[in-house]
Amino acid sequence: MTISRGLLVNPAVTRWYHCISRCVRRAFLLGDESGDAAGFNRKAWLDERLRFLDSIFAVSLAGYAVLDNHLHTLLRIDLEDAKQWSPQEVARRWFVLYPPRDTKRQPIQVTSEFIESKIQDAAWVDEIRNRLSSISWFMKCLKEPLARLANKADDCKGTFFEGRFKSVGVLDEETLLSCCAYIDLNPVAAGIAKTPEESEHTSIKERVDHVASQGRADDLRAANRGSVTAIKASSQLEDDLWLIPIEDRRSIDSTREGMLSGFTLGNYLMLVEFTGRMVRNGKVSISSELADIFARIGTTAETWQNRVKRMIGSRWYGSFIASSRRLLREAANRLGRHHLANAGGG
Repeated sequence: MTISRGLLVNPAVTRWYHCISRCVRRAFLLGDESGDAAGFNRKAWLDERLRFLDSIFAVSLAGYAVLDNHLHTLLRIDLEDAKQWSPQEVARRWFVLYPPRDTKRQPIQVTSEFIESKIQDAAWVDEIRNRLSSISWFMKCLKEPLARLANKADDCKGTFFEGRFKSVGVLDEETLLSCCAYIDLNPVAAGIAKTPEESEHTSIKERVDHVASQGRADDLRAANRGSVTAIKASSQLEDDLWLIPIEDRRSIDSTREGMLSGFTLGNYLMLVEFTGRMVRNGKVSISSELADIFARIGTTAETWQNRVKRMIGSRWYGSFIASSRRLLREAANRLGRHHLANAGGG
């Protein structure tokens, strides 16, 4: 039986959700990098659309991967940001997303007077504020326009994506990292790319390209090391990247909320590179730096390997994923459920 999205997505339980959308019948409707018959590159469009929606919603993107027949996103709900928006800001964001039209479908100019007239309706403002902090609305605004554009390009009608996207709540930092790595490694696991940093239309390539565009490759290499030098080298490495930074440096030198405190982008790239070799070649040797990374996130190389392998081989049954049964029991209690299955297996 289908479960209401309101029972699956609850920011009081977790702000982090891994969402999976598949093309209808798992057909390869997102493929062909050269573009379709109309020259429309669907993967490139999704790249830009994700960046655009990230700038509008109080839903932030930590990871994504666009493959030929499905799409992964790792999203964080930022309710506190939405609460701080003025009514004018709520209306402005909404009208960028949905430009207003009159009864004859003609565009209406969004003036300050028009916005002031709209925000007199407090119930409308509250509804729009809720929509702009909703994963369901984020995914609707991502998928629906692409479906229309693709159907127009293919001169056809009908469903482009499966009816519902899969959302999996992520309950702890260790699992958050493994979900992010799993998403970034999807093209490698599918045989589309040899290495993560060569994987087009992924968050890991976006991060590597961003560092390269700043000419800070040396800083990235230095950031692999867990030392004072690494802390300095990581300064502002991802501050102006549209994705959520890997490292949360608010206690050091940043106002942006990252994913994990004390875990650098360099650490993450080393972890993903190790995991990619594991996916391609089976078990691989563990360096002292990697052993330190695993210790820092409270796990072992063997546990990490087993978890990622289960993720890759799993159909992602269940609505939450955690590194321990205790966390699943706590989430079930908060949701008023008897139990929760671990979506990543185990």
